[in-house]
Amino acid sequence: QVQLVESGGGLVQAGGSLRLSCAASGGTLSNYAMGWFRQAPGKAREFVSRIDSSGLTTYYADSVKGRFTASRDVAKNTVYLQMNSLKPEDTGVYYCARSRLYATTSYRNTANYDYWGQGTQVTVSS
Repeated sequence: QVQLVESGGGLVQAGGSLRLSCAASGGTLSNYAMGWFRQAPGKAREFVSRIDSSGLTTYYADSVKGRFTASRDVAKNTVYLQMNSLKPEDTGVYYCARSRLYATTSYRNTANYDYWGQGTQVTVSS
């Protein structure tokens, strides 16, 4: 059973940066694409980013493109989300998730992911 644990969230002023980590135990992430999602209070969980298994291809929501960067460290079995130029609208709980090997829906859809972390809170003050 794979377990994902996010860390690195916190309170930051607008324009600041945070680096989220997602560490896995109970299984390797090396063969799987990984996604990042976020959920603001009262809103649905939304896609933020995805990194493929090789780490060479990444996808981003338009709202974070150019500010967020996903990466992964195979040796550490960990994926990262570097978040720069943070805005108050980036506030929410951030989740990492492991993609299913055989996708049946868009990678932006939460149904495409089978294991989720517990989330880490990111709060950006104005």
